[in-house]
Amino acid sequence: MDMEHSEAMGETKSAIQTWRYRHHFTYKADQGKNIIVQCNLCLPRVNLLSTSKTSTSNLKKHLDRTHLGCDAKPTAKRGRKSNDYNGDESRNCQLKKIKAEILSKCMSQAKTDDLIFSFIVEDCQSFYVLEQPGFKKLIAGLTEGLKSMDRLTLFTKVDQGFSKMREALMAKLNNIQYVCTTADIWTANSRSFFGMTCHWIDTCTLERKSAALGFARLQGRITYDTIAGRIHDVHVAYNIESKVQTTVTDNASPFISVFKEFAVDSQDTEDDIGFYENVGAILEGEPEQDMLLFLPTVQRCASHTLDLIVTEDFWQAVSQGPMCQLHYSAMAKVFAIWSKCHHLQVGMDAAEEIAKMALVVPAVIRWNVEYCGVQKIVSLTERELTELCARLEVPRLQPEEMAFLKEYVTVFHPLAFALELFQAEKKCYLGLVIPTVLSLKNKLNEQKAAAHYLGDVINAIVLAIDVRFQELFASTEAKIATATTPQFRLWWMAASEREEMCSLLVREASQVEPCLESDANTSQNSSINLSEDDFFSYGPVKQTEQSQQRGVNEEIHKYIEGTGKSLSCLQEFPRVKQLFLKYNTTLPSTAPVQRLFSQKGNLVTSQRNFLTDDYFERIQLLRYNSNVCSLLTE
Repeated sequence: MDMEHSEAMGETKSAIQTWRYRHHFTYKADQGKNIIVQCNLCLPRVNLLSTSKTSTSNLKKHLDRTHLGCDAKPTAKRGRKSNDYNGDESRNCQLKKIKAEILSKCMSQAKTDDLIFSFIVEDCQSFYVLEQPGFKKLIAGLTEGLKSMDRLTLFTKVDQGFSKMREALMAKLNNIQYVCTTADIWTANSRSFFGMTCHWIDTCTLERKSAALGFARLQGRITYDTIAGRIHDVHVAYNIESKVQTTVTDNASPFISVFKEFAVDSQDTEDDIGFYENVGAILEGEPEQDMLLFLPTVQRCASHTLDLIVTEDFWQAVSQGPMCQLHYSAMAKVFAIWSKCHHLQVGMDAAEEIAKMALVVPAVIRWNVEYCGVQKIVSLTERELTELCARLEVPRLQPEEMAFLKEYVTVFHPLAFALELFQAEKKCYLGLVIPTVLSLKNKLNEQKAAAHYLGDVINAIVLAIDVRFQELFASTEAKIATATTPQFRLWWMAASEREEMCSLLVREASQVEPCLESDANTSQNSSINLSEDDFFSYGPVKQTEQSQQRGVNEEIHKYIEGTGKSLSCLQEFPRVKQLFLKYNTTLPSTAPVQRLFSQKGNLVTSQRNFLTDDYFERIQLLRYNSNVCSLLTE
C-alpha cells in the first residue's frame, strides 16, 4: 500500500503526495504535524520513518545515505505527469538535433578552418598537430562532426593569408611619410635568420604602430655585402627606401661596419655610394651586375649601450677596485642559489615554501634580469635567507656580502629603470634618450655620498655613459627629437643653449609644411579667396615669406613656453607636430626585432625542420602582423 492510501482515508494533503520519490514509501499513520511511512527499499526489514507534512527533507536524506546507487529514481519531475517524464528521452533527441542545426549555422567548415589556422599561427604550433588523433577528435567533438583541415589546406591558407597581409601592410605604408626600421641577426640550432621590423607614428592619434617586414634564413658566410643586400632588398620590397629615417641596430661590429661602408649621407658624393654585387647570380653564371645600395643612417640601440656599460665597464671597474673580492664572493653565492633553483625541483620548492615566491633565475643573461634576481634575494629576511641556503646546501651570505648586495640594488635601480624605458615600444621615442641619460647621471652622482662600497664604480659608470653616449649628445636629430617631445621641450638644456636650440627649431619648422585637418574642408573657399587676392593688386608684392616666418616664430615660442606634457597638445602646433613625426619616428632600441625572434622557444624545433625557409618566414610574419591584418576571414 503506497501513499495514495492516505487520500482514500481522508487525511490532510501533505508535501509527500506531490513528491517525485513518493513511490518508495508507504503511508502508515499520522502523528500530529508528522506522518509515519515505511521505506519500500528497506523491505523486508521494517523501517518506519517520521517526516513533516510540509517537508520531505528527512526522507530525501534517508535515500541519499542508505540507498545511494540503488533504484532510488524519481517517477516524474515535480509538477509534471509521468507520461511527460516518459517522453524526456525523445525530447532530448530533439534538443540534440536543434543544437546540431544551430552549430551547423554558426560553425561552417570554412569558419572552423580559419580558427584552426589562427591557432597554428598565433601560438607557433607545429603543423603536425593537424595529424594528431586527439586534435581531430577535439575538433569533431566541438563542431558536431566537422573535420580538421589537412596540411595541404593549411599551406594554401598560409599563402593566401600572407598575400593578404602583405597587400594590407603595403597599403598602410604607402600613406606613411616617415618610417623607422630595426634589424638584427639571430642564430639557433646552427641556423641563422635575419629579422627586420618597421615602425611609424599615426598622424591622427600619435600612437606608435609596428609591423614585421622580414624573417629570412641566412645561408653560407654572412658578410657585409650579405647584410647590406638584405636590408636594401626589404626596403625596396615594401617601397619604403625613401621613407626610412634610420635603421636601429645593436652595437655589434657587423651592423656598424655595414652602415659605415654603405650608408649614404646627404653630404656624400656619388663616389662614396656603396655597390652590392649579387653573388648568387654570379655563381649561377648570370651576367655580373652591380646594384646601387641606398642604406639609411644607423641609430645604435640605446638599451644595448646601457647593457654594455653595466657589463663590460662595470666589471672592469670592479675588477680594478678594492671591492673586487667582496663582489666576486657575493655574486658567486647568489649564482649558486640561482643554479640550485633552476636545475633542481627541490630548490624551486624550497624557494616557494620559505620565501613564498619564485626566485627570478636569469637563464639567458641580461643585466636587467640579473638585477631583478639580486633584488629578489635581497628582499628576503635574514631568517628566510639562512633557511634557504641551508635547504639548498649552498654557502650562506655573510652580513658584509648582504650589505654590498643591498647597496648594489639601491645604486643601480635608476639604471634598471632606464633600461625598462628604452625596451618599451609603444611609448618610447628617440626624444626620450637624452633626458633619460642625463637623469641617470644625476641620480648616480646623488648616490656617491652615501655609497660605502661602490663609490669608485659609480665614477667609472658615469664616465662610461659620457663616452658611449657622446655621439648621441652631439646629434642634432636627437636634440630636435627631444625638443619636440612635450614632456621635455627645452627644460633639459642649459639656459645658455636654449636660444640657439630655439633658432634651430624655427629653421627646421620653416622647411616643413603644416598638416592641418581643416585644410581639406576649406580648400574650395581658400582657393577662391586666394584668386581674388591675386587679382586685386595695388602696389608692391606682399611680403608673404616674412609673414610666414613670423607665424613660425610665434608657433615655436608659444610651444616652448607651454606646460602641457601630453602628446595631444601637439595638435595645436602643426609644424612642431610635423617635426615630432619626422624625428621621433626613430626607436631608441632593437627590442621589437628581438621580440620577433622570441616566441615561447617554438621557432626552431625538430618538428619544423621540414618547413621550407619561405613558409617559415611567412608564418612568423603572419603571427607578428596579426594586428595589421586579421587571420580570420570576416
